Amino acid sequence: AVVSTQSTGEGGNEVEEEQEIAECKLTEQLCGESLSLLCKIGNGLSLAYVKMELKGRALTDISIISAFVHVRYLDLSDNKLETLAPLSSLTHLLTLKVDNNRLTSAALPPMPYLQRASFQNNKITDTDGITHPLLEVINLNNNQITQASFDSEALQKLSVLELRGNLLTSTAGLGLPKLQRLYLGENQITELVDLDKCIALKILHLRGNGDNTNPIESLSGFSKNMIALQYLNIRGSKVSSLKSEIKKLKCLPMLRGLILKDSPVAKEEEYRIEIIMNLRNLERLDKDIFTDEERQEAQELHRQREEEGKLSESNPDGAMFLD
Repeated sequence: AVVSTQSTGEGGNEVEEEQEIAECKLTEQLCGESLSLLCKIGNGLSLAYVKMELKGRALTDISIISAFVHVRYLDLSDNKLETLAPLSSLTHLLTLKVDNNRLTSAALPPMPYLQRASFQNNKITDTDGITHPLLEVINLNNNQITQASFDSEALQKLSVLELRGNLLTSTAGLGLPKLQRLYLGENQITELVDLDKCIALKILHLRGNGDNTNPIESLSGFSKNMIALQYLNIRGSKVSSLKSEIKKLKCLPMLRGLILKDSPVAKEEEYRIEIIMNLRNLERLDKDIFTDEERQEAQELHRQREEEGKLSESNPDGAMFLD
């Protein structure tokens, strides 16, 4: 196998170099050493080891693993794998970890019992081939995914989806009705779409990180269908118009926590008062609980604006009437 690396050449320019990766095959002996957790299998009359830990073995070839059909818990993290094809026969898998490999795809045939899977820190470019009917949690953080597309019919149980540190520019394809937690920080998202399908979503993370600012400029895309959303983190966004944008979150009846820290709107005068005036049920802003004094001030400001609105309606030209 060949892997590309970068080094600094003359003049400080980065030069891409290719390094040969030493082949390392998984052996029957190593498989035997990695097995544990003796359990009943089939009709309960037979026993087999169902847990296999092969973390950090520099493996490039795991072809032999296809014979270990009774494995339920598999950890292949910190190796040099480029394909998961040999896992196709492991149809009893419950959990799978393949973090820190060289995978470009997470595709597998539908695993009837797989509940948790982690593929973080690979080179995965898409979300094809993830159609496991009992899958509840999947981690795809720190890959190279530019566009996500999940089959909501196939993923009826999926409740936690992690896609931090990818190359997403939109939330298109993430409208999963059973999803409860969605982590999308450190992407390049500018467009919020398909969120109206996330009727069970409770937590949504869209924050940037350090210099990697989240480029979201508008809060358009939230829907009254999102009746469960309680926590929204958009820290480090580029939202700059407080009064016009914050109103777009009024449709979220259960919203209790909002993070807008390090966004342009957070520097506006009466930032906290303006937000609690529009989002009456909110309890925390940037992790600070709203005080009774802030709520009272917001109420007074709201009353004042209502009166000003009535005055301008009755006197639209701003004329002065004298007795």
